[in-house]
Amino acid sequence: MKESNKDLDAMDRRLPRVVRHLREWRARHARIVYGQVLRGVSYGVGSGAVSLLVLWYETRR
Repeated sequence: MKESNKDLDAMDRRLPRVVRHLREWRARHARIVYGQVLRGVSYGVGSGAVSLLVLWYETRR
């Protein structure tokens, strides 16, 4: 029983460090992630526009 309490105590000590590390990582990489999402959305919109143009051209031909 005491071993499980030791494991919980160790996890309680590590948790704030892990949370702090994740917050720091998010602060460093937030701009990169948002840029990648924006790039993906713009590629999707561009692909959709090209597909619509091709479909319109094919129906007119």
